[in-house]
Amino acid sequence: MPFSRPAPRRPVPPARAQAAGPVAVVVVTWNSAAVIPEFLASLPEGMAGTDWRLVVADNDSADDTVDVVRSLAPEATVVQTGRNAGYAAGVNAALGAAAGWEGGFRAALVSNPDVRMRRGCAKVLVDAFDAAVPGGGRVGISVPLLYEEDGRTLLYSLRRESRVTRALGEAVLGNRRAGRFPRWSELVTDPSAYERATVADWATGALMAVSRECLAACGPWDESFFLYSEETEFCLRARDRGFVTRLEPSASATHLGGDSQVSPRLWTLLTLNRVRLYERRHGAAATAAFRAAVLLRETSRAVLGRPASLAAARALASRSALRATPGP
Repeated sequence: MPFSRPAPRRPVPPARAQAAGPVAVVVVTWNSAAVIPEFLASLPEGMAGTDWRLVVADNDSADDTVDVVRSLAPEATVVQTGRNAGYAAGVNAALGAAAGWEGGFRAALVSNPDVRMRRGCAKVLVDAFDAAVPGGGRVGISVPLLYEEDGRTLLYSLRRESRVTRALGEAVLGNRRAGRFPRWSELVTDPSAYERATVADWATGALMAVSRECLAACGPWDESFFLYSEETEFCLRARDRGFVTRLEPSASATHLGGDSQVSPRLWTLLTLNRVRLYERRHGAAATAAFRAAVLLRETSRAVLGRPASLAAARALASRSALRATPGP
């Protein structure tokens, strides 16, 4: 994969009056018929206090997802990509359709179909774009507190940028234990970070609001990441351009699939994409060290009998797997 350094941080213009138009609720679906009805039913409460419109990009679902959306939300804009194009491609297709609305849109709320927002969540996230950022920059991406399906268990959704030391810390200590120490883990597990407005390098992409100015500065989501790391790349690219990602603890939502175990195939894709993204932002020597640290983590967990880590370790050991084009 070609090596390219991150774009230099550029000054961001002063905040302007909030743009006109509705909030575009962007949802990417793929065989989502089982979860989309409840998502649609929850939107009025989650979007309370905002003017909004729904746009759904469907990645060639084999079930009746599209029919369900058209039946339950006839006013929605539905984009059929015609193929399982990946999450980023679906987001881009939906944003492209929303850009064609008369007057456009003032912000995008990108959501998984298995998210259930609590009342007023979206308004808090969109209002955050006007918040002051200590040290400069502007809020370009805002995220809520996320809870597991029980509605009480907090999901650790904030992340630090990948580093070799953090990959090693997770390999030796485990990401939750290491998460208490910024130097040793990507995962932010400090409870105080979830009790206040907190700026992070990136956050999990189950639900995030993105300002129109941030979208204009960053351009499309990177479709080379079929699944996983696309939100990481976008948040880091936004940060390079002076837009921060910030948690708004007064906004919250439930993520039904938030802490579920993924299959070996999906865990392998997640792991490989972490290394691919790191490679794009660092040189060959640093990437080799990072890959080795991630391989150590997955190997140690494979020894404990975790099939997903065994599959990921085998893929990491193969340079051809890292060079392969991610896909369904």
